[in-house]
Amino acid sequence: MGRMEELRIVDPVLTTFARGYENSAFIGEELFPFAPVEKEAGKIPQFGKDNFKLYNTERAITADSNRMQIGTNSTIDFVLTEHDIEVPVDYREKQEDIFDREKTATKASMDIIALKHEKICGDLAQNLNSYPSGNKVTLTSTDKWSDYVNSDPVKNVDNAKETIRGKTGKIPNTMILGAEAFKTLKNHPKLIAKIQYSMKGILTIPILQEIFDIENIVVGKSVYSTDAGVLTDIWGDNAVLAYVPKVPTGSQNSVYEPAFGYTLRKKGNPVTFKYNSSNGKVLYVNTTDIYEVKIVGGEAGYLINDVS
Repeated sequence: MGRMEELRIVDPVLTTFARGYENSAFIGEELFPFAPVEKEAGKIPQFGKDNFKLYNTERAITADSNRMQIGTNSTIDFVLTEHDIEVPVDYREKQEDIFDREKTATKASMDIIALKHEKICGDLAQNLNSYPSGNKVTLTSTDKWSDYVNSDPVKNVDNAKETIRGKTGKIPNTMILGAEAFKTLKNHPKLIAKIQYSMKGILTIPILQEIFDIENIVVGKSVYSTDAGVLTDIWGDNAVLAYVPKVPTGSQNSVYEPAFGYTLRKKGNPVTFKYNSSNGKVLYVNTTDIYEVKIVGGEAGYLINDVS
């Protein structure tokens, strides 16, 4: 590496742009919201039934205060991983391009890092081993939603909701559908029958939210390309239900709030750097993010697997 390449400095403008940048195609954060942590490794609370227990709150005169534990009954380890990508900007491109090439490069690097995060979230959320016994089901034969005569999606979803409520006391407020699962659902005669006399007979996301009585339903449509150029859906023919804490706008999630999962992100990330090549003709725009996607309360999630 040449002397000039060693001058790698944080760009505050591009870093602010990177932290505010969102790609609507990626929905992993809906299940695993970002929560800041101070260190790259450590322990965080693991949530179970004890986090929803009913405590005695009555206090007699002169008696000690009642005491509760928040998420300290059990813990899980975490180790963050650095995700890093850089985009070269040639000085000739920068001179001739009417757009801000540095911001364009930052956007491109954030898209790549976000796609990786999406893939990690999708793999974890759609893995049967991520869920405890009773919080998952694989549909077979006539139970598959593609069997429009015999299947009953509402029953499947209600069972998932009741399982989560029965184990955590929380009603799931988020549902992720793979693109194929949504395609199957929106043409399901039993669902269309519920709205055919009051609406146009077209199942949209807001209508599905009403039918299933779930606040937030999101369809995962993102794909990734293999080295051979084959495009593959990140979110398969599955449905994932979960309880996800909702924080006020402008606030940050806390790992001490019971939830299905979080993306633990080192505080202060992502960060965008710039540095020049040794000959000064290429500017490298580098974006770094340090995080780990973690399930912290498996009983607050439910996987309906292989729905079509």
